[in-house]
Amino acid sequence: MLASPAYAQAAGGAAANPIMQFLPLILIFVIMYFLLIRPQQKKVKEHQAMINAVRRGDEVVTAGGIIGKVDKVREDGILEVTIADGVKVRVQKGTLSNVLSKTEPAKAS
Repeated sequence: MLASPAYAQAAGGAAANPIMQFLPLILIFVIMYFLLIRPQQKKVKEHQAMINAVRRGDEVVTAGGIIGKVDKVREDGILEVTIADGVKVRVQKGTLSNVLSKTEPAKAS
């Protein structure tokens, strides 16, 4: 025989620490949180604040790319937007993608 038989050796070390086994997964989650989840939450909050601050006279862009001027803000989340002379459309506040120009608030009389 050219090769000698191989025998299994007994386990020499102690079992690995369970925390050390999950450390790579924990690190991946932390990195994903700071690179993906947290910036997205911040962006959503900014968009929500922008939508809540829309008032009459603001020039807005809808998600469909329509640019118009807000004529009326209703309590149920619907805006009436003028997109051309005599052409008004109703859009939901959530479909706004940007506010191009803000108007000054009306002065109390």
